[in-house]
Amino acid sequence: MRRYTLPVAGLFGIAALALAGCSGAASNAATTETAPDAPITIATLPLGEDPTAENPIDVFAELFEEATGRQVEVTDVPDYLSVVEAIRADHVDIGIMSGFPSALAVNTGEVDALVAFEGDDKPVSTCVVLDDSPIHTLEDLKGKTVAFADQASSSGYFMPVSMLHDAGLEQGVDYKAIFAGGHEGGYAALQQGQVDAACTAIMLTELGAPMFPFADGEWRGVGESASMPVQGTVLGRQSLDADTRAVITEGIAAVFSPENAERLGAMGSFASLTQTVAPDASLYAPFAEIASIAGVELEDLE
Repeated sequence: MRRYTLPVAGLFGIAALALAGCSGAASNAATTETAPDAPITIATLPLGEDPTAENPIDVFAELFEEATGRQVEVTDVPDYLSVVEAIRADHVDIGIMSGFPSALAVNTGEVDALVAFEGDDKPVSTCVVLDDSPIHTLEDLKGKTVAFADQASSSGYFMPVSMLHDAGLEQGVDYKAIFAGGHEGGYAALQQGQVDAACTAIMLTELGAPMFPFADGEWRGVGESASMPVQGTVLGRQSLDADTRAVITEGIAAVFSPENAERLGAMGSFASLTQTVAPDASLYAPFAEIASIAGVELEDLE
């Protein structure tokens, strides 16, 4: 595996991604034949900062190399939207995204969904408070400051905003929202007393350290969001040739299998989900209603 860092910071805003083009648009990208031994390139947000623990991305790259017989080159980018832009611009072959960034990307008509990890019936998000906090219900967050991970995060923004909306709380009216730049930033803001709650993925709270820094008895979860129709997607550049697409989809099926779930850490939740190859854009249509609560309109998904 080779690793790079691409300092692309949000070349496209949320609204631009959501509204640029439609999923039915014809691709302008010409198919490019890839040599059978060419590396597969992937853009990702860094996962895991603990030097004593296996980094989920490094584990994925190792397993993907074994499954495909191809070298994997990983490019770290700073946020979800930069992953999408790196794929759109043909800088990388693939990226693995959660549900909402996937829906935004598919909606541009310039990124292909190669494999979808379909959702289950489990809640996705909660809002974490310190154990001695006076906040015990979502309604108690009225007038408070809430940290969200990233403006394109499924579990760290869209789902908790929808959860708060269902509790009668509107962003910017009933509570103040800040973006912490990631789940870790939200936890740090909560620890430092800068916010009253940090909304995050339930899955991260279950993983514990190093992905979640609070020990039992130090925190509480307030509220649970709804589930998502799609938990994540392997997105690909549209110029990928058919043989490379097949190698990627077969490799993804081999990597995200139950026996690899524990080693994959934060990515391991995908291993238990149903995989759909080349999913239709209509699979992402249910995201539109929830996205609109956050002020993002996913048009033309059907």
